[in-house]
Amino acid sequence: MNQQASHRYQPYVLSCMDDIPQLAKLSEARRLSMRALAHVLPFRTNSYVVEELIDWDDIPDDPIFQLTFPQPGMLEPSDLARVSSLVRAGATARQIRPVADRIRLKLNPHPAGQLEHNVPRLDGTPLPGLQHKYRETVLFFPGRGQTCHAYCTYCFRWAQFVGMEGLKFAQRETETFHEYLRRHTEVTDVLFTGGDPLIMRAWHLRAYIEPLLGPKFEHIRHIRIGSKALAFWPYKFVTDPDADTLLRLFERVVASGRHLALMAHFTHPRELETPVVRRAVERIRSTGAVIRTQAPLVRHINDSAGTWAEMWRAQVRLGMIPYYMFVERDTGPKGYFEVPLADAHDIFRRAFRQVSGLARTVRGPSMSATPGKVVVLGTQEVKGEKVFVLSFLRGRNRDWVGRPFFAKFDPRATWLDQLKPAFGERRFFFEDDRAAAAPHVVAWE
Repeated sequence: MNQQASHRYQPYVLSCMDDIPQLAKLSEARRLSMRALAHVLPFRTNSYVVEELIDWDDIPDDPIFQLTFPQPGMLEPSDLARVSSLVRAGATARQIRPVADRIRLKLNPHPAGQLEHNVPRLDGTPLPGLQHKYRETVLFFPGRGQTCHAYCTYCFRWAQFVGMEGLKFAQRETETFHEYLRRHTEVTDVLFTGGDPLIMRAWHLRAYIEPLLGPKFEHIRHIRIGSKALAFWPYKFVTDPDADTLLRLFERVVASGRHLALMAHFTHPRELETPVVRRAVERIRSTGAVIRTQAPLVRHINDSAGTWAEMWRAQVRLGMIPYYMFVERDTGPKGYFEVPLADAHDIFRRAFRQVSGLARTVRGPSMSATPGKVVVLGTQEVKGEKVFVLSFLRGRNRDWVGRPFFAKFDPRATWLDQLKPAFGERRFFFEDDRAAAAPHVVAWE
């Protein structure tokens, strides 16, 4: 896509999925399944993804197609058949909605205690647009940033986008957000997340960030922005009307003495190949901001060591810092995308050994589970028992961090709660700490 065409932003929504001519390559049965899925799990893409990133000669196996277009395996066959029959019969979205909602509620819409455990309070009132899981770090979900330039099919925050009452968390009141941070001087890091905060206009983002640069917030030293805009809409930083305004905001953050990190989500090397994304990276880095990269390991998209090694090398070459390989969370269409922990560690290890030390800043495979971020260090045989060796990178209790622990080896396990303690232990050490399970109780207080 040339720069003159860059403003032909066209979000394709459910009603016009059939208007994407490339989908004619698929069978009618497959297209019906995709339309049905889009009633249950969110679908959104744009002209850049469709025209520049997907290899339409390789669908349905193309990784970016798998990443952005609904796939039949994302729902249980009986659930997919139920919705497909309604679509085939000409049912309206309103008629399909109750069926779709019942299916959604079976998909663990908010894993790791996001709604119960992590929401802080101000003067006794819950703040649903904030999460304060770790002492130093607050996550903020700005109300205007709870959508994306395109939706990833594996997204663990899919519940933000489906419009079900009570599932979405967002905060529209800047005063409440700033007051909470003003009172909590233990907080050094603020992460703007979503959705995608860079779907917002630069001046909206500025209203949240600029006050944090003032004297009342000297304790805020690190500002992070979690975004997939670099992969799905790099024109945000190059030719969009507010691109220069956004970059000037980045410069002001850096000039204030704060560390500004763009936490960029790149899921596949192809997202790094276009001239516009490389130009966008150059412009961001010229402001003094740092770009750190992260993504989950997902089946059908990037579940090979070669893919990750290629992606990490390309990121380092462009001046970015590989940061995390995540384990796909236990939510939504996890059955289609999840990779067993044993395979995840094997992929990570084989990719890690292919890259130089500059790319070995990456950590993983890491699970963002209820008690904290748990990394799979490997497998080992100890006292005649094969075990997983794990450790906390972050924990609700800071005393857990860096403490190795052991779980029975299970080749099928895909998440922490499927593991059992090794060596005859009845419970993991962290399960005895009330902060691991009790809502609104955090050990660092």
